[in-house]
Amino acid sequence: MVAAGDNPERIRSEAAFALLCGVAPIPASSGKTRRHRLNRGGNRQANSALFHVVITRMRHDQATRDYVARRLAEGKTMGEVARILKRYVAREVFKHLPRPA
Repeated sequence: MVAAGDNPERIRSEAAFALLCGVAPIPASSGKTRRHRLNRGGNRQANSALFHVVITRMRHDQATRDYVARRLAEGKTMGEVARILKRYVAREVFKHLPRPA
C-alpha cells in the first residue's frame, strides 16, 4: 500500500495498480504458444513485498497450496503460478486503497 504513496487517488483501476507494482502480465506469445511474462518495470519494492506474500501463502495457506497443485497439474510452471498469484494479491491490496469520494 506504500507504493500508492500520499496520493492513492491517482491510481484509478486495479490494472493501473498492478502496473505500478510490476505485476501486470505482458504477452510473450510465439506462434501457437500462448503465455505471459512479468513486467520488469514498476516499483521493485512493492513487487518484492507481493512476492514474499505469495511465498508465505504457498507454504502455509492450504487453499493456495491446492491452487498451486491444480495449476501445476495443468502444465503451468512454478514461475507462471507465482506470477498469477502476485496479480491476485495485488487485486486484494487494491481493494483496501482509499477511494476518492
